[in-house]
Amino acid sequence: MSDVPIPTTAPPTPTLGEAFKYWLKLGFISFGGPAGQIAMMHQELVERRRWISEHRYLHALNYCMLLPGPEATQLAIYISWLIHGVRGGVMAGVLFFLPSFVLLSLLAGIYLSFGNVPVVQGIFYGIKPAVVAVVLFAAWRIGSRAIRNEVLLTIAALAFVGIFFFDIDFPWIVLAAAILGAIGGKLLPAKFKGGGGHGASSKTYGPAIIDDDTPPPAHAKFTWARLAVTVVVFVAIWAGSMLAISGSTELYHLGDFFTKAAFLTIGGAYAVLPYVYQGAVEHFGWLTGPQMMDGLALGETTPGPLIMIVTWVGYLGGVSKAVAGNPVAAGIAGAAVATFFTFLPSFFFILAGGPLVEATRGELKFTAPLTAITAAVVGVILNLATFFAWHTFWPKATNATPFGGPFDAIPVVIAVVSFVALWKYKADIMKVIGICALLGLVLSFVR
Repeated sequence: MSDVPIPTTAPPTPTLGEAFKYWLKLGFISFGGPAGQIAMMHQELVERRRWISEHRYLHALNYCMLLPGPEATQLAIYISWLIHGVRGGVMAGVLFFLPSFVLLSLLAGIYLSFGNVPVVQGIFYGIKPAVVAVVLFAAWRIGSRAIRNEVLLTIAALAFVGIFFFDIDFPWIVLAAAILGAIGGKLLPAKFKGGGGHGASSKTYGPAIIDDDTPPPAHAKFTWARLAVTVVVFVAIWAGSMLAISGSTELYHLGDFFTKAAFLTIGGAYAVLPYVYQGAVEHFGWLTGPQMMDGLALGETTPGPLIMIVTWVGYLGGVSKAVAGNPVAAGIAGAAVATFFTFLPSFFFILAGGPLVEATRGELKFTAPLTAITAAVVGVILNLATFFAWHTFWPKATNATPFGGPFDAIPVVIAVVSFVALWKYKADIMKVIGICALLGLVLSFVR
């Protein structure tokens, strides 16, 4: 235990410039997925800098956990909005994903130029089975928390059957799960009770700028007029942006598709990946299944939210559909559109809903429909792992001949070992993918 005395006075409110430096730094070091990012912000903003108290931090996090979209990004927007208003919220949100956007766009360009080089192919040969293990581990991790009884297990199984055998679109599965949850919450409330989550804490690190009893600042006070103005402004931004890209059919499709995806990201990025896969790979043909897997691997090893896979999809989609004369310009245009429309709703949810949350400060719980949706998401993620495994273990298979071509046993071994490392030994995802990439590189020289 540390013998450092607990401070008795709150620190001075940071200037916008000081906050800018922190959020920019976070954008470059925010590895480890949402759990790691949330822990990072807690350590820095609650424990060290004391910008916000433990209770207020968890209260904001509870709200963000209920929203569609990347919860860590939304939490950053919320905290910065509380301290510095709309400017602060926008600044924190953009800086949270901007480094990842630049890095993934650069990697996508390099990938398209050099992806067929044997060395690069060897690296991805090792990475692909690691991705299978990562997605399967995500299904297990979410399932172990979300599926607490036989009713929720049945919903997860039905979701898997629906998407795997009947190719039902992800939004319909979400809607069906929500309806089942709403009905089940009334008939069998004990089966749909939200559990776990982020509860209150009694820890204290000294007075904070936004402390337990600090009243909401003027810009965070709820009024119907402010809510109406915020809604109108965001609808105008969205409509104006869609109008601006309407000259290109493919860019318009990207904007429309990723707007819908943003509202379906309930349960984290892995929850919406099947929807993105269905639309981007099977419906629009912006990229192939293996390219999607490669992007997911790179997304896991770069900073920022995992949903930044949309930048990769947008870049490859822009190039494949030639939305501009120059491939680099086409890629950047596609990446920018996909990223903008994915994150726009996150800013809306915080800037519109934040004042209401502050006005009704109290414990927020998962509703029965959300509990059912989370269970369904487990089945959907399991389906995604199955598709990725199929592409990896039977690399030359097609829909017409699903088990055609040679079966490759080496990726199976890599996938199994990777899963055991993640599950049993709690290995870091980035290290697992890095080791598998190195293994794939070695195998490229000996095969």
